[in-house]
Amino acid sequence: MTSLLILGIETSCDETATALYDSEKGLIGHKVFSQIDLHNQYGGVVPELASRDHIKKLLPMVDHLLNDTGKTINDLDAIAYTAGPGLSGALLVGSVMANGLAFSLGIPSVPIHHMEAHLLAPLLEQDSAKMPFIALLVSGGHTLLIRVESKGDYKIIGQTLDDAAGEAFDKGAKLLGLAYPGGPEISRLAESGIEGAFTFPRPLLKDKKNLDFSFSGLKTSLMYRVKQLKLDELFTDQCRADLAFAYEEAIVDSLVEKTHRAVNKINVDSVIIAGGVGANKKLRSKMSKTFRKKNVEVIFPSLEFCTDNAAMIALTGSYRFQQGIHNENYQITVHPRWSIDKIYEEINAYG
Repeated sequence: MTSLLILGIETSCDETATALYDSEKGLIGHKVFSQIDLHNQYGGVVPELASRDHIKKLLPMVDHLLNDTGKTINDLDAIAYTAGPGLSGALLVGSVMANGLAFSLGIPSVPIHHMEAHLLAPLLEQDSAKMPFIALLVSGGHTLLIRVESKGDYKIIGQTLDDAAGEAFDKGAKLLGLAYPGGPEISRLAESGIEGAFTFPRPLLKDKKNLDFSFSGLKTSLMYRVKQLKLDELFTDQCRADLAFAYEEAIVDSLVEKTHRAVNKINVDSVIIAGGVGANKKLRSKMSKTFRKKNVEVIFPSLEFCTDNAAMIALTGSYRFQQGIHNENYQITVHPRWSIDKIYEEINAYG
């Protein structure tokens, strides 16, 4: 089979990213520009600012990527881009860029589901995982347990009923006076926390058959605890570290326990942990320890592929393109809310 060169574009939130993926050689280059400094002063992502920065950064990043890899724009066989889910304006920047460039070159554009790309990200570094497997997709906007039968065949078996785990980290960090994004900040502070100083609830764990998540009550519990500690003038630096330890522990325990239940229920040999929260050290440690006892393989992407990146978009674009799935009419269409078990329903509309 002739080698295919896919340009990947990712602009779903606050990272502008580009990548080149060769269907025979694998990933040959990728770049990510994070807008953390831009949004940090606001305590979270400002959608309009994110969109404007994508417009400013995206085209120069494509040029630099091509130059750095010794490729030209005429070497491209297709352009894959994140079509959803994500922020509407941010997604539109990537869609307009990808479809406009693809149209001008006379090559296909390939719409990609952002969470499917996260799910497949570990395959950037290894050939395959034993299917079926369980995937935990955990990020700022999503917390999903998915049964993966094959590439493209996904069934949601558990999901958050309110806040996503990453969102809970961000909101918890704000309550503790930490910077955005909250997950890494809470993890760093928790390293100096004392185990057992505080405890927080693990929602929805009493029902052994329930695979859904809930984190809003945990956040509320932290809010009331912080408020009382401030009134009692006990909200010291050590106190904040102890709270961070207990809060992180509660989130991680919930994620590990529900994933463990899913594996017991479905009886699979592999688990993939993907998404930004998948970079959490405590989550990685507890997942590995839990499933080592069950002889179940736990697969994590490298840290650079946990957060939003275009390498996973280009990889997924390569699979989709080889399936003959692409945006035939170069429609500028995005899907801010797009369930992973309805990928084909939306993609078929492009044809």
